[in-house]
Amino acid sequence: MLTLTSAAAAQRAALEKVIKRSVLRNGLEVIAVENHGIPIATVELNVKNGAFTQRPEYEGLAHMYEHMFFKASKAYPNAEAFGQRAAELGARYNGTTQEERVNYYLSLPSDSVRGGIALIADAVRGPLFLPQELAQEKQVVLGEYDRNEASPGFEIMQNLGAALYPGNSSRKNTIGNREILSSVTPEKMRFIQGRYYVPNNMALIVTGDIDPSQIFAYADSVLGDWARGPDPFQVDPVPPIPALSGSSAIIKEAEVGAVTVLIQWQGPSVRRDRASTYAADVFSDALNTKGSRFQRLLTDSGLWTAVGVNYYTLDQVGPITISGQTTPERLKEALVVLWREIEKLDDPGYFSANELESVKAQRGTDNQFGLEKTSELTHTVGFWWAVADLDYFLGYVDNMARQTPADLQRYASRFIVGRPSVTGVLLSKQDRVRIRLTEADVVGPVKGAKVVP
Repeated sequence: MLTLTSAAAAQRAALEKVIKRSVLRNGLEVIAVENHGIPIATVELNVKNGAFTQRPEYEGLAHMYEHMFFKASKAYPNAEAFGQRAAELGARYNGTTQEERVNYYLSLPSDSVRGGIALIADAVRGPLFLPQELAQEKQVVLGEYDRNEASPGFEIMQNLGAALYPGNSSRKNTIGNREILSSVTPEKMRFIQGRYYVPNNMALIVTGDIDPSQIFAYADSVLGDWARGPDPFQVDPVPPIPALSGSSAIIKEAEVGAVTVLIQWQGPSVRRDRASTYAADVFSDALNTKGSRFQRLLTDSGLWTAVGVNYYTLDQVGPITISGQTTPERLKEALVVLWREIEKLDDPGYFSANELESVKAQRGTDNQFGLEKTSELTHTVGFWWAVADLDYFLGYVDNMARQTPADLQRYASRFIVGRPSVTGVLLSKQDRVRIRLTEADVVGPVKGAKVVP
């Protein structure tokens, strides 16, 4: 424990040495991470936007906005001109949309970093949302939607999200709603721009072969005069996620061979309950470890071909998921044994201190390896800045190392054992008929349980 704690402290000290922060007068945070290993830099803009800001009438439009970012602006008449300038800089660019952040990034030679910052600044400050470009990109996004919809697991994942976050599913749905995507207008893009694309709701992260003081000065020169906007979340607060009132089961049929099972619970919020998020990660790692009691009972026995446990860290109630695959013939027995074991996860002594030490050491090592690649570190820093804050990232290994069996027991008791859940099963129609599977066979053992046909 002393060794792991010392390593965690050393890691934080090393990170604080290379990660520098500055806040411009308009509230835009600039984060610089210095690494002179190779002459490459990454410039990334993070926005606290994403699915969690979406009312039903905007479901999927945070993603649509991402697609429109590298298009025409006041500085560049069309997407081709933007791409030409990126090519001149030697830059590769992309963006992603997640539940609680949207990010845009360029990877380029470090001697082009000033040009990269200027290119990002031009794109964010002066988008035009030309109708012809929006019409073209709408088809691209709808194509993504159609490809997702063709996947056997798409419908059940959509249904699980709606059941786990009742009344708030639009705020968890990054891919969106086809009808809303089809009817997108430039006016809706401008609404998102005015509400969320303001400097005090953003962070500019620049990593790699850079001088932080130069980055801060140049960022201020191209973005510092941009006027601060109203706090988006004071103007339009994100409504709280209502707690589940009971458990539910969803069975979907598709042309699949194996059976897939997904059980989900509402997990902790990283801003309101940080301690539980550290316990959640150690808990998941301990259960996923080959040779653990959980894996021996479920996979080594042959009941399940695979079982995994995960908590997705978010501010707006991230999901806890146990997922598994089995055969139709073993499904009912496998579910009974799995639920029986889930009910024991908060038993004193379920986890041993020695077991957790190896798990935490491995998590710390994996985290260290993740810091080695500068471009990946950029995305990691941006994610934690958006969903929690930078201090959460800096102190992660240290806080994770403090977790004890009692902490994991409290986490399981508070969020999993006996708590309402949503269970989804995906199998073929023939197999469902043959084994006579009903929702009652699937739903978890919780008072007030209900079934969803």
